[in-house]
Amino acid sequence: MTDHAGVDTFAADSHGPIATLGGRPLISNCGIPLNLDWVQQVRVNTSAVERRAQSHVARRTVKKEWQAAWLLRAVSCMDLTTLSGDDTEERVRRLCAKARHPIQDDLVKRLGIEELDIKVAAVCVYHTFVETAVRALEGSGVRVAAVSTGFPAGLSPLTERVAEIRRSVEAGANDIDVVITRAHVFGGKWQALYDEIAAFKQASGSAHMKVILGTGDLLTLRNVARASFVAMMAGADFIKTSTGKEPTNATLPVGFVMTRAIREYAQETGMAVGFKPAGGIRTAKQSIEWLALMKEELGTSWMRSELFRFGASGLLNDIERQLEHYATGRYSADYRHPVA
Repeated sequence: MTDHAGVDTFAADSHGPIATLGGRPLISNCGIPLNLDWVQQVRVNTSAVERRAQSHVARRTVKKEWQAAWLLRAVSCMDLTTLSGDDTEERVRRLCAKARHPIQDDLVKRLGIEELDIKVAAVCVYHTFVETAVRALEGSGVRVAAVSTGFPAGLSPLTERVAEIRRSVEAGANDIDVVITRAHVFGGKWQALYDEIAAFKQASGSAHMKVILGTGDLLTLRNVARASFVAMMAGADFIKTSTGKEPTNATLPVGFVMTRAIREYAQETGMAVGFKPAGGIRTAKQSIEWLALMKEELGTSWMRSELFRFGASGLLNDIERQLEHYATGRYSADYRHPVA
């Protein structure tokens, strides 16, 4: 993959560039024809990636007010998620209330951040609860994300998966998180994978489509990289690591491979694709590690919700505890920061 290129902040609007890479303005991804030569030429040095991940976590982390600022940024990039078999409308409404006010009012005042109006980026739910979330979040600016396409396995018939996307969009979902057929990756059926994702993209319409690769199931980092490129060529707005239901979910080695694929794709096409690590990110320290990865690999343009999201449920709890420690010098009990 290509070497590091600098990224500068660029103000986004609905028609213009959403980021820059090496001083070059980038537009939103609209996809390109499948380039099989590009996919076949992908190589990943697994040992080098693993060493890079180890060195990343070994570095000194940010402290004091800088740590607080990074944690607030993490909150603003969060897809607050509930994807349990026992979800109810009331649980979703409570989660949406937390999404509107993710940090307790007394802590907001202690931190002096009232004017920032911190909110999470989105609430992520099953299709059944999209309308409930839309009503609960009306006027807040918080997006509604729906998991779709036979989540988490993605093995229902294609027509049913496409119809599920359309129903969620009609119900008001702003983001659609789709699941690929992992067997296409194992068999090297790149055209089939491309066509599947392109069909999902068409059904998503104006909603942002996040393509879940299920990286814990893909066996090799080369498979992760190849699937990332095919998803971007097919029009993915984001590529996402995991459903959160696999035995192995978001890991830093996978993060480096996917973000470097995003960087190479941007350099070749002039189009920016977002990144969403999901599953297993539970601590404030981890959130800073992922934000630092984005800054180092893609730059500050990708350190905002338009191009970066955390898929998380328990992460907000620990971030609130760390912010309270910064403000008061004391750690509070977990139960003082319920999510829903």
